[in-house]
Amino acid sequence: MTTLRLMGYCPFTNYSTIFLLHCSSIRWLFLMLEICYITYVIVKRGGAMAKEIFSRYELKYLIDMETYWRLREEIMPYVRYDSHGPEGKYNIVSLYFETPERRIYYETRNKLRFRQKLRLRVYGDASLEDKAFFEIKQKYNKVVNKRRTSIVLQDAYDYIYHGKDPQLARVSNPQIFREIQSFQNLYNLHPEIIVSYDRQAFQGLFEKDLRVTFDYNLMCRQDDLRVENGPEGQIFLDPNLVILEVKITNSVPFWLARMLSNLGCVKRSVSKYCTSMETISEGVRTYGFKLASSC
Repeated sequence: MTTLRLMGYCPFTNYSTIFLLHCSSIRWLFLMLEICYITYVIVKRGGAMAKEIFSRYELKYLIDMETYWRLREEIMPYVRYDSHGPEGKYNIVSLYFETPERRIYYETRNKLRFRQKLRLRVYGDASLEDKAFFEIKQKYNKVVNKRRTSIVLQDAYDYIYHGKDPQLARVSNPQIFREIQSFQNLYNLHPEIIVSYDRQAFQGLFEKDLRVTFDYNLMCRQDDLRVENGPEGQIFLDPNLVILEVKITNSVPFWLARMLSNLGCVKRSVSKYCTSMETISEGVRTYGFKLASSC
């Protein structure tokens, strides 16, 4: 039976160890290493690393524009605008990766207990010399873990399309970049689709771990996989709808839970990636989500 050799560093023992595992166990190995590594970084390092490693709950809601305007006004005494754009507004363009057999799509659509994605992301206008972010997003038992490293966009393209490894000094976290390489090689990932949208983001004033985001103007494309070409493509969500995400490490604050309840907002599964893939596959404009009557 095929085996996989994985070299990993355990911060609690201060020496490198080599694990020989059957491929069927690889997901559980990654999970254990992930928990070990994230805990170590958060406790021991903090600071700059906290922006590269996230572990939190992400609750999603599908709301209409009227609810968006009402909720935005109601939360203002408890939050501040995100610092990355005027009034917390900015654009996101992401290049998602997929396997030849669409394994990433089916893992997400079938809501596997453990699932993961790889994407290359830029914020706002970007050139080839600007910073981009390579990011692994994993979900296990409703907890979302993200690990990302910044990289010069041209270096990212050289790696993706020509197999040229970037100089480690030009990536912010070489350890995470090596994880990305392992993930890509293990799954045989290739660039698949661009997803873009506008976002307005807020940070909690009293709950420092609280983040509230509203995403709208969602578009996708496969004919141009260059993220620096900006938010262009096919609309895949009704322009009257907004994806609300509440991101928190613990429980939702009472004041926010009350507001969501009063406005009739109900949690639901909303996958931008899956819906964009389905939109492109069908070859027609499709608004993949229908608004529940209660929201």
